[in-house]
Amino acid sequence: MTEGVKTIIYPVTDLSRAKKLYGKLLNAEPYMDEPYYVGFEVEGQDIGLDPNGHSHRITSPLNYWHVDDIEKSLQNLLDAGAETQQAVRDVGGGKLIVSVKDTDGNVIGLLQAP
Repeated sequence: MTEGVKTIIYPVTDLSRAKKLYGKLLNAEPYMDEPYYVGFEVEGQDIGLDPNGHSHRITSPLNYWHVDDIEKSLQNLLDAGAETQQAVRDVGGGKLIVSVKDTDGNVIGLLQAP
């Protein structure tokens, strides 16, 4: 089951500049402000800035579909022709993410909350 897209991660090269820009855009202060990730929450939407995104082959904003069972959801996508871009990994506190490419090369992210 999916809860829809609730998280969008932007890969950034200058975290400080990106934090300032997105703070102004969203008219919000980050709820998380670490050297490895800055996160904003606005109206139930999580907007994240990832300074390591490019090293994980994220080259544009990545939308994450929130799912109950990441392994099952991943397998369903693979069975339908998707290709794994980044394997399932824990990004902290039991939060799991994975990304795949669809048959046209579009990237789909899945996120399972702990």
